[in-house]
Amino acid sequence: MRNRQRPLPRLSYYRRIFSAYLIGGKSHLTFWHESPAENPNATVEQLGEYYMLFAEKADYQGFYDSSSVPQLNYHGHIGLQYNPIAIAQYGLGNYNLYRRSSDPERRRKFFVAADWLCSHLEQNAQGLAVWNHHFDWEYRDTLRAPWYSALAQGQGISVLVRAHKESRDARYLDAAQRALACFHVSMTDGGVAFTDECGDLWFEEYIVSPPTHILNGFIWASWGIYDYFLATEDPRMRELFSRAVRTMLHNLDRYDLGFWSLYEQSGTRLPMVASPFYHQLHIVQLRIMHRLTGEDTFARVADRWESYSRSRSKRTRALCYKSAFKLCYY
Repeated sequence: MRNRQRPLPRLSYYRRIFSAYLIGGKSHLTFWHESPAENPNATVEQLGEYYMLFAEKADYQGFYDSSSVPQLNYHGHIGLQYNPIAIAQYGLGNYNLYRRSSDPERRRKFFVAADWLCSHLEQNAQGLAVWNHHFDWEYRDTLRAPWYSALAQGQGISVLVRAHKESRDARYLDAAQRALACFHVSMTDGGVAFTDECGDLWFEEYIVSPPTHILNGFIWASWGIYDYFLATEDPRMRELFSRAVRTMLHNLDRYDLGFWSLYEQSGTRLPMVASPFYHQLHIVQLRIMHRLTGEDTFARVADRWESYSRSRSKRTRALCYKSAFKLCYY
């Protein structure tokens, strides 16, 4: 587990952002920044279409390897890389479209992603099955390759249980079960779980110390557990998901600045305000959490955060906070 420190600003980070936003071309941001959208066809009591659309990701216009597996271009010394989260989201987007159209090409693309995820589970130093990122990544300290994430674990599981449903091939469910094990293990022992001083259980997108509790990653990770429950009806998975829900309900107010949402609990003097993209993603995720759980708190907070988005003054204030945070901590 990595200790988080305050590094000097990294020029390479800003060059990549400048290239992606101002110059154009195909970068990793081309894939990630699809407008977040809830999937109205998704059901919550049985395993079906995924909860978000990922329609643009299903038709990713970037790079693919010879087996049609998508790769993201991080430019510079990182270059083209497999990102297990991106591969999972590509697969889920194609699964949604396959379920709607019965298009065999969509089915093929979905299973390309599922097969890659099946064959690329690796043991970490503690013997747990994880999807590794094999490139360094600049968070606030540098995540050194290979690194893994609760977000990748959750979305990989969401792909694999659907692949098992469609094919009845046991290897997909076996891989999902192996990937699930890290949710039961603390970060210090090689897993992705962290229990705080209040007894709340978190699943961490980035394994750093102290943990930062990234909101979108925690929610997406928890959906993988919920999907595994739908696939197996294992009551232990229902309880694990319920613990994650309780953590969200206990802590949502900590992500509310009164004018915008926070990306994470950074523990820094300046809070890490969500970008407009992640603020909208939070709103969509909370609306889906309301559908999954029936907890009205999720809908109320989503409504409040959506009202922030409609205020020009609050959007401007959030941008100022975000810019100051980047200057101080990146």
